[in-house]
Amino acid sequence: MRIIKSFIEFVMDILETISFVGSIFIVVYLFILQPNQVKGQSMEPTFSNGDYILTSKITYKFREVKRGDVIILKSPKNPEIEFIKRIVAIPGDKVMIKNGSLYINGRLLEEPYAKPPTQVWPGGYIKEGEEVVVPEGYVFVLGDNRPRSSDSREFGPVPIQDIIGVVFYRYFPPSKAGPIRNPLPENLQSLSILYYPIG
Repeated sequence: MRIIKSFIEFVMDILETISFVGSIFIVVYLFILQPNQVKGQSMEPTFSNGDYILTSKITYKFREVKRGDVIILKSPKNPEIEFIKRIVAIPGDKVMIKNGSLYINGRLLEEPYAKPPTQVWPGGYIKEGEEVVVPEGYVFVLGDNRPRSSDSREFGPVPIQDIIGVVFYRYFPPSKAGPIRNPLPENLQSLSILYYPIG
């Protein structure tokens, strides 16, 4: 009987440990971070199809959205689908696409991470050479692979509340593993960009 009792206690200890670890995992997954797999080519050359990344769900609880952030967001057409895109404009920004280039507040945004050209979508939200203002509570997002990305050029700005989190680490493939940093200079990430009218 003593052996059976000891065995039962041993099993119960294991189950308690599993339950505790499982509870921590669920809390972390639901509220702190989640793994994602990149699907498609819309973020090349920064991310490739099949890359595995980690997304922070709490970053925007401590700071504002920034230009240059790579985010995971709900698809505007189907909330069950998740997109990976880059924020290029924040609330109040004036966005214009002209001659294959992106202008924010009248200033050409240098984007070494992007695969040009940045063209408009036929019948999309933004028109060639026309300036649009990002509403309060929204961001304007683009894929880095501009010719192969469905993004705000097509469906317009997306609500900040639909952002799941900020991509902060790639863990597969091992050859590309490492932290994901915002590539824009600090003064272009969140501060106002001076407005220069374009002729």
